[in-house]
Amino acid sequence: MTILTILLAFFFILNFILSGIVIFLERRNIGATWAWLLVLLFIPVAGFIIYLIFGQNLSRRRIFYWKDQEKIGIKEISQRQIDMLRNNKFPFHDERTVQYKELVYMLLVNDDAVMSHDNDVEIFIDGDDKFQSLFEDIRKAKDHIHLLYYIVRDDLLGQKLVELLTIKAKEGVTVRFVYDDMGSRRLPRKFFKSLIDAGGQVASFFPAKIPMLNLRVNFRNHRKLAIIDGNIGYIGGFNIGDEYLGLNKRFGYWRDTHLKITGKAVYAMQTRFILDWNQASSKEIRYEGRYFPDIPSIGYTDVQIVSSGPDSEWEQIKNGYIKMINSAKKYIFMQTPYFIPDDSLLNAIKIAILSGVDVRLMIPNKPDHMFVYWATYSYVGELLKTGAKVYIYDNGFIHAKMLVVDGKIATVGTANIDNRSFRLNFEVNAFLYSHHISKKLEKIYMDDMGKSKELTLEEYLLRPKWIRFKESISRLLSPIL
Repeated sequence: MTILTILLAFFFILNFILSGIVIFLERRNIGATWAWLLVLLFIPVAGFIIYLIFGQNLSRRRIFYWKDQEKIGIKEISQRQIDMLRNNKFPFHDERTVQYKELVYMLLVNDDAVMSHDNDVEIFIDGDDKFQSLFEDIRKAKDHIHLLYYIVRDDLLGQKLVELLTIKAKEGVTVRFVYDDMGSRRLPRKFFKSLIDAGGQVASFFPAKIPMLNLRVNFRNHRKLAIIDGNIGYIGGFNIGDEYLGLNKRFGYWRDTHLKITGKAVYAMQTRFILDWNQASSKEIRYEGRYFPDIPSIGYTDVQIVSSGPDSEWEQIKNGYIKMINSAKKYIFMQTPYFIPDDSLLNAIKIAILSGVDVRLMIPNKPDHMFVYWATYSYVGELLKTGAKVYIYDNGFIHAKMLVVDGKIATVGTANIDNRSFRLNFEVNAFLYSHHISKKLEKIYMDDMGKSKELTLEEYLLRPKWIRFKESISRLLSPIL
């Protein structure tokens, strides 16, 4: 027996053992399990190293410290609202949204997503408008500024933000900034120096313990939150960088959706920030009334702030999407830069189409992640064959994460319609129960259709063989993209 034969036998046995670890210890989604087994089969041993970096399971681990939720009474409020829903005594502002009480109930039970009333919601679809508003609110801040962003760039927008935050820190305003270590991996260490020197606090989420090697590369904080003085909150798709102002030639105009919320929904956004901050920073935020001030009722929108992540047993945002889709009677409008649904979500959409619901999906006309782009087209083909209408946004790059149902309810946030957002990333969405806001979002969608090209089934079926090949490979890897 040659040494080569012995080595091959050794690697075969080792790979068999490692495959068993993947199957029996992780107990993950079956599609992801098969995808990882293919990686192990075609890249023996090295595939397991890739698995250790990209494929860990956090669902059994305790990551966040939940006692702050108990201190501000979220558990009590959540249980009280559950009881009201059970007894049909829950107060909805808009009678047209009463039919969605099961959705409210599900998000309460699975995520303690308290429903808040009397919120004023402003919609931004342009980066210049969003950041102009955010910067103005930061200038007016009196007590604290809490920011959480997945991507922060060392460019004109990023530098302008840090300069403004530094000024506010010197004024005595408490400034805290969380950024994701992988999303902002190109950020130089000195970027926040002026802010830190002025008394601001900065924390990196899941930083690499070994330089250039982050073993939690897959589990990223994809949330984008800004809370000003505890009574104004921003949530949506815009990160911090010049491309979000449409200044990147590769993407052109950047079309996104972001919300500014004034009202008690900000309490839930503040709680989410505190949980993430206390995980990322050694300088723990303790409960203080200043972070949850009295907020007057100034609006008419009912809102639930819903979080999900790889530490959770339930895929709360995905389940919210499915419940919304299942409730549709007339139409479903979806916008997402990546469309890689699992079987449960894909089947819900197909059932809606086959039930006569007008289902429309809008995606970008250009990729920012190649495999994800072609996997998206693979799933788009399935929807076209079922009868959906698909629009390719042609006015730059569309990054919006939006779902509107029947002009009555909607959701906007950070979660894409893909496995990464549903199972791997930490995400946060606002679920909006309002005919008024839903109609505004519907109009925005219709305006975007005027800047898009409809992709027909006939056109899709005529695509070249080399594109079909790329779709097939990307589809095969889609559970772990």
